[in-house]
Amino acid sequence: MRRWLEDLEARKGLDTLTAGSRRLVLASYVVLLALMLYRGLVVQSDGSPVGPLVAFVLPLLLFLPSILTRRARGHAWLAFVSLLYFTQGVMVATLPGQGLRGLAEALISLALFTGCMGYARFRSRQLRAS
Repeated sequence: MRRWLEDLEARKGLDTLTAGSRRLVLASYVVLLALMLYRGLVVQSDGSPVGPLVAFVLPLLLFLPSILTRRARGHAWLAFVSLLYFTQGVMVATLPGQGLRGLAEALISLALFTGCMGYARFRSRQLRAS
């Protein structure tokens, strides 16, 4: 795997890979955040939506400063948190009538994980090279 990544870096260049990973992170982050807002406000609204919003949206919002300032370490930690959303999406997909929403959550969080790990690797290598 390491050899494959090094070959990819040599072929595409760190700047291209970093920019592509960042675009994937931004797109999947926004979509996952919107999905969690929808879940907290519409799906889980058994009264006050504050509890579900805090549980679903706050962990994502805590990483917003790291994304905006392009910190590689923050992206690495967001990758680990995205695995929690993946697990949750797989569990929701097994519920009757929730399969599509759960599958969407799992796939979006998997895209976020991939983008974050790629960005953390490529950005840290980019910073080391300069």
